[in-house]
Amino acid sequence: MPTVLRLLCTAILLMSATAASAGSFVFKDMKGQEQRLQDYRGKWVLVNFWATWCPPCLEEIPDLIALNEAHRNRDLVVIGVALDSTKDSVVEFVAKKKISYPIVFGDYDLASQVGDVEALPTTYLYDPTGKLVSYQQGMVTRTSVESYIKSKTLRK
Repeated sequence: MPTVLRLLCTAILLMSATAASAGSFVFKDMKGQEQRLQDYRGKWVLVNFWATWCPPCLEEIPDLIALNEAHRNRDLVVIGVALDSTKDSVVEFVAKKKISYPIVFGDYDLASQVGDVEALPTTYLYDPTGKLVSYQQGMVTRTSVESYIKSKTLRK
């Protein structure tokens, strides 16, 4: 991705921060395990809504995998929610791309636990206290998420 576009994505992510309080969510992932916001207290939680047919979604997934791999046992968890895709296409895609973070088969009712999803991809970010601090319609990158988290951590 060109540097200008990355900077723009970072700026949009930073500008989209919100102080809104979020309700808790409970999702069941592909493995049948519940993914609950409250279970991740002390960690940043990134919830990414995507679809197998969505080119920007597919472009951001390698960065989300890298983000998850770099942080999963420490301070951040990524949860992917597949919308508007068939179960078979999601299972095949996850296996092919070796997605290491939990994937949920979702619909728009399930998504409403987090917020509005008017475009794909859409990403919501919760801080370690479980407070919704940011969302973005459109692609995110590992760099933009890490920069955002670093900026929030340095302010404390």
